[in-house]
Amino acid sequence: MNTASPRVTLGIIVGVKGLRGEVRIKSFTAVPRDVAAYGPVTTDDGRSLIVTVTGAAQGAVIARIKGVEDRNAAEALRGVKLNVDRTALPATEAGTYYHADLVGMVVALEGGETIGKVKAVHNFGGGDMIEVEMANGETELVPFTGAAVAGVDTAGGKITLNPLAGLFENDSEADERERLKEQSGREDGEQGGQPDNDA
Repeated sequence: MNTASPRVTLGIIVGVKGLRGEVRIKSFTAVPRDVAAYGPVTTDDGRSLIVTVTGAAQGAVIARIKGVEDRNAAEALRGVKLNVDRTALPATEAGTYYHADLVGMVVALEGGETIGKVKAVHNFGGGDMIEVEMANGETELVPFTGAAVAGVDTAGGKITLNPLAGLFENDSEADERERLKEQSGREDGEQGGQPDNDA
């Protein structure tokens, strides 16, 4: 059984600065300089790197990597993710979560029906989205917002979703919802068209 702590990506090396081996890092931490605050980081291929922040420029953190002394060596690190074990990070405040804590959680509807598990967490600029992998292998993106999420049980490893029209419906359910909507619209129109006999 694998009991290793999940890893959290603190940032990614997006470029270089100058000729002496400094790199530009896109930081994912709340305070950008904290990309180097939790000790040595590891790469996806298992290397351990020691990062020292030296400044900031154009939305990126400028840093030195121990052992990287020239631009060519720095260029070789472009695209490398900087990770730490989840256990190295401080506890989160109530209502906030590390993405690594959400991945793998069971996802259920408010009525109790289990529909899948969290495959990944994304942010495309409009807020966090959880990618839910369902039993049939298909995936669905769900906004990680108060409107969509009824509750998160970190101890139990479960996310409960509020019912949202159009999500997790099969074709027949979606067709039935549309039929009822159209029927309701016709009935409203008929009622609105009745003559006023008191006139």
